[in-house]
Amino acid sequence: MIIEHLKSTEAAPMELLLSADPSRELVEEYLAAGNCFIARNRDEIIAVYVLLPINATTIELMNIAVAEKEQGKGIGKELINHAIEYARKQGYSAIQVGTGNSSIGQLALYQKCGFRIIGIEPDFFVRNYEEQIIENGIICRDMIRLERKLI
Repeated sequence: MIIEHLKSTEAAPMELLLSADPSRELVEEYLAAGNCFIARNRDEIIAVYVLLPINATTIELMNIAVAEKEQGKGIGKELINHAIEYARKQGYSAIQVGTGNSSIGQLALYQKCGFRIIGIEPDFFVRNYEEQIIENGIICRDMIRLERKLI
């Protein structure tokens, strides 16, 4: 597997991005302002993530998605570690991520990668998404914010 910046001549893998964030409008917004990275297995894109600078010291992992048939192989953890190293090399002192209160697997993964919960944004998903999101039998309402210090 190779992880690389998405080439400017290449279209972002929207289907994959939308599997992690169902709002096409929000995805297009942070894609336009952020850095998109893809993971390839031969010529096939199997995973993607997007980083968006928040300020001079902090960058946010806005989206991370692994193709369904490739899940459970440690690719998500590899992408997160790649994002952490990229952010460190770019001089950021912290990397943040937000995920839903119902995203149990993602919450565990981020914490295993050294992220700590720094806050909750109540009703984020209720305010920003037209359709109700349900994961693991739980209504996704709140954004759980996590951060990992890089220095």
